[in-house]
Formats: sequence, C-alpha cells, structure tokens
Amino acid sequence: MVPYAKDRLGLNNADLGLLLLLLGAGAIAMMPLTGIISHRYGTRIVIRISATIMALTLPLLLLISSPIWMGLALFIFGGAVGAIDVAMNAHGVQVQNSSEKPIMSSLHGLFSVGGLLGSLGLGFLMKLGLNPITAAIFIAILLLIIVYWSYQFLFDANLEKEIIKKYSGESDSKISNKVSWLKGSVIFLGLMCFIVFLSEGAMLDWSAVFLRDNKGMNPELAGIGYAAFSVAMAIMRLLGDKIISRLNGKTVVVAGSMISAFGFFLAVYSSSVAGSLAGFILLGIGSANIVPVFFSEGGRLKGIPATISIPAISTIGYAGQLAGPAMLGFIALHFSLDSAFLFIGFLLLLVTVSYGFKKDLF
Repeated sequence: MVPYAKDRLGLNNADLGLLLLLLGAGAIAMMPLTGIISHRYGTRIVIRISATIMALTLPLLLLISSPIWMGLALFIFGGAVGAIDVAMNAHGVQVQNSSEKPIMSSLHGLFSVGGLLGSLGLGFLMKLGLNPITAAIFIAILLLIIVYWSYQFLFDANLEKEIIKKYSGESDSKISNKVSWLKGSVIFLGLMCFIVFLSEGAMLDWSAVFLRDNKGMNPELAGIGYAAFSVAMAIMRLLGDKIISRLNGKTVVVAGSMISAFGFFLAVYSSSVAGSLAGFILLGIGSANIVPVFFSEGGRLKGIPATISIPAISTIGYAGQLAGPAMLGFIALHFSLDSAFLFIGFLLLLVTVSYGFKKDLF
C-alpha cells in the first residue's frame, strides 16, 4: 500500500520516512500502556479493540490526501498494531503455560506466514480486478470476521488472573507494575530481544541495499535476500516447538544466536551472491526461535505477571527493529555496510555468551 500513498500525497523519500516513523512511534507508545490495560481488564478485550481499530483505519490509509492526517492515521494504526502484538504474545504465553507444552514458536511461525500472505494478498486481490481501496476494505472485513469469531475461544480476565497467580508465584493484585519494569530479569530479556530484533530489522531495511551495492546484484532481484531469510525463519518457527521440546530453550538460544552470527559473517565475507544468500538463510534459521523462547521465559518470571513482563520485553525489543536500522545507517555512513553487519554479528555472539552463562533468573 505504501507506493500508492506516496504517489497520492506527492511525498519524497525523506517525507515518507518521517511518516512511516510515526507508525513505529505509535506502536512503541502503546506497548507499555497495553501492559497496564491488559493487566487490569485482560488481554482478549485488548485484542478485540485493537483489531477493530486496525480494521477501521486500514482503508483510510488509501483515502487520506493530507500528510498531516495521514501521519495521525499511521500513529493510530501503529498503536493498534503494537497493542495487539503485545496482547497476543501475552495471551499466547498464558495458553502455553496452561497447556504446559511449547506453542510459542508455532504462533510466531504463523505470524511469519501471515506477513508473507498479507504482502501478497493485496496484490492478488488487485490482480483479480479490485482497486486498492476495495481490496483493503475486503482485508479489513476479513480481519474483523477472524477476530470476532475467535474471541469466544480466548481466556477471559478471571482465568488469566488464575494462570498469572500460578506462574508468577504470588497474588496478581500485589505485584507492582513499576517494580516489574525495573526487574533485572525483564531488562535482560528485553536487551536480548533488542539484539535479535535489530538483526531482523537489518534484513528488512538493509539486505537489498547490501546485495545491490556490496555484492553487485541486479536491483530488481535484490529483494530475494529478505525473501530467503523470511522463508527460512517461517519454516524453522513452525518446527520450533518440537525442537524446543527435544532440546531446551537455553540450547535453542545459544546455538541459534551462534548460527545467526555466523550467517552475518558469511554474508559479509563470502565472495559470491550465493554465499551471502546462504548467510541470510542461516540467519533466518538461527534467529527464528530465539524470541519465542524469550517471551516464554518472560511469562514464567516469578513475581511478575505475563501481562506486565511481555509488554516490557516487547517495548525494549521492538525498539531494536524500529530504531536499530537507523543506527546501522549511521555505522554504514561512517564506516561501511559490511561493518554494520559485522557489528550485529558480534552482538549476536554477545547473546550467545551472556545467555549461555547467565544465572538462573527464572
């Protein structure tokens, strides 16, 4: 949808970048607030309300002709995306705790599949003859149908509180939101998420530029790097629960972050495009199940309910995906894009070491 909005509003790349920044700003602003609201009213009501706001706002993004109103709409849309993201992860953690078997990797795998289908879905509907606005309205209606139908299957607030009490180790009403945010275990998991999300953001925003400018790939084919990364990640996430069951979360994080780091090193030092693509695939394989493990661990922290820990970890983590690529651009400007990728590789090795030798925070 972005190119249509850019053409309609007559924006240059810099102005478009500022508008898209408001999308991320809305998400980051809502994530901690979502924790407070979910803690009080339950996550399923947050899921339904935020999904409704997303559905109502989506078609407007193809109708608004004022940059100012577009910025406001993107901020609201981003806030709804951030809210539903946090609420779904918190709810998923509690379903996992209740079932007492790993499911988070599968949920994140379906999230990856949804991202691929969503990007292709609008184009497919337009290929059938629908104009962009009609296609967006169709997707919005489909979203409402899915959310309002599935609402009946979600845990209500009372059941969530019972699960929280069981896994946090104390009464839900006695836990301080402020103290929970300042817990070392929450900050540690958030920073680990920041690094992993930074690597994903690098793939999203910089992989095509890297392949074109550093490896000489044709511009029209440069997007294949992110596609290879995304497919590898989706497949590994759908297999992730079985892997975690056979191994354990710590092994998955330590081995996965090491494989991801090697993927960046291979992408940079390989003399061929095929070698760099292999590096991106390794990055997708290695990082696929790290964040689901972090969220799972966050949902089992003693003295902290999942409705507080997950928003805290998510806010810190997603800052890496949103703000991180700009940091990489700064490194690339003053050194090189190779240096920026190597920097992320060393950060991933930091995850390997710090998570491998951490004390038992859980």
